[in-house]
Amino acid sequence: MTEREHRTVLLRGGDVHSPADPFATAMVVERGHVAWVGSEGAADAFASGADEVIDLEGALVTPAFTDAHVHTTATGLALTGLDLSGAATLVEALALVRRFASARTADRVLLGHGWDAARWPEGRPPTRAELDEATGGRPLYLPRVDVHSAIATTALLDLVPGVTDLAGYHPDAPLTGAAHHAVRAAAHASLTPAQRTEAQRAALRHAASLGIGTVHECAGPDISDEADFTALLALAAGEEPAPGGRLLGGTRGGEEDARRIRALGALGAAGDLFVDGSLGSHTACLHEPYADAPGATGTAHLDAAAVAAHVTACTRAGLQAGFHAIGDAAVGTVVDGVRAAAETVGLHRIRAARHRVEHAEMLTPETVAAFAELGLTASVQPAFDAAWGGDDGMYAQRLGVERARTLNPYAALLRAGVPLAFGSDSPVTPLDPWGTVRAAAFHRTPEHRVSVRAAFTAHTRGGWRATGRDDAGVLVPGAPADFAIWRTGELVVQAPDDRVARWSTDPRSGTPGLPDLGPDAPLPVCLRTVVGGRTVFVRPNE
Repeated sequence: MTEREHRTVLLRGGDVHSPADPFATAMVVERGHVAWVGSEGAADAFASGADEVIDLEGALVTPAFTDAHVHTTATGLALTGLDLSGAATLVEALALVRRFASARTADRVLLGHGWDAARWPEGRPPTRAELDEATGGRPLYLPRVDVHSAIATTALLDLVPGVTDLAGYHPDAPLTGAAHHAVRAAAHASLTPAQRTEAQRAALRHAASLGIGTVHECAGPDISDEADFTALLALAAGEEPAPGGRLLGGTRGGEEDARRIRALGALGAAGDLFVDGSLGSHTACLHEPYADAPGATGTAHLDAAAVAAHVTACTRAGLQAGFHAIGDAAVGTVVDGVRAAAETVGLHRIRAARHRVEHAEMLTPETVAAFAELGLTASVQPAFDAAWGGDDGMYAQRLGVERARTLNPYAALLRAGVPLAFGSDSPVTPLDPWGTVRAAAFHRTPEHRVSVRAAFTAHTRGGWRATGRDDAGVLVPGAPADFAIWRTGELVVQAPDDRVARWSTDPRSGTPGLPDLGPDAPLPVCLRTVVGGRTVFVRPNE
């Protein structure tokens, strides 16, 4: 522990979101932990012994957010590279590619992200010929927003011997499957260590500026490599001040044995171990065909036997297992595999391991019940519904309106007692914690909405619980001093008989208030982020 972390800090004159005292206006931090939470009057007793007193000036103090699903290097590359998420048309996207290629003459391979042809009036992605022209014949890797398919220029394909023979290769359509993974590996191999460090530092600093104190790095054997993972751990642990918040060891997919996984520094063999793909790329594995691709049911990467073997090995090794599963058939495969593992090692050991399912979008009442039975954590991304839900969204295009309305049933998961951990899957959707809470509270399908308080808990304490820690993500004495300070409007307390629409400011509720996150309300602005008692972000004076 550094000298700075030994210091005693008193925060006073604001609102502290703490179940220890719903009316708290002050907090004391000592040795990297919360030492006391209470009222302004009682804070006077701590003032003389404090090394620093922070006048909150009416600001709100909350636990720092935890983003439970991040691809850190890819997030940094999106922040520092070509971002097509704002392109409104195909023509605009091609213009951005031309401009980027002209500005990055020294790059060996051009890297971009974020296109979504479903939003464009042209209704199609760029052709390879169009990208060859826009880049002047240079290598370009351009994944779709969901990163489960990508377009590559001819020059990049030429760097991947045998790519035309791989599954998922299409002469003039987005690459999927093995072909996509091979091209992505070639593109990322072009990064220098300095470029990678720049991207990782940018991502962690951006997270900290948004009040995110902890991220779960969800690596996987098809989307990153060991060098990327270990470099990220070293960056997060080795810099002072930290480039951002805390990195929870990451979660690494694949078939490595337990000793190798631990040697990498991972908390578990979870992360993006693909059972299927994504809805946007028509690769999520479904029981019934896609509405807009008759006969197509997606791609299955693992069967129940493979899931069972992986879960059994992880459970015996004391590691957390986890899987990427989006389609209903893929989620069913995970459930069947975990249940088979429980028959081998015992249900109590399976539940104690807190294995997790990433995304878990297409659930049925039966699979929701199975999650509860098996103690599975649903690591989910509410921003997906905000981006692609609704009767006119991408989900409805892919599945039809009725099936689309069943997706992301957060209220049903909570009613069943399934633990929720919220994340962004950045760069698929941006790091945006308050926006994530609002997306869950104002789900496009009303019956799936949860309270702001429940959503906030899933995005703070829920991420810690997903890693097996129940003592963090909440501001109570003894908890880690991971918190953020916010400039915000009036605090409100949701009425207990209404999930979203009605609010109460009655102090007799005894419940800590949270900002008004109605659709038209401005989101809170982060002023400071502290991790383990150490400040990792301070907003410059405006």
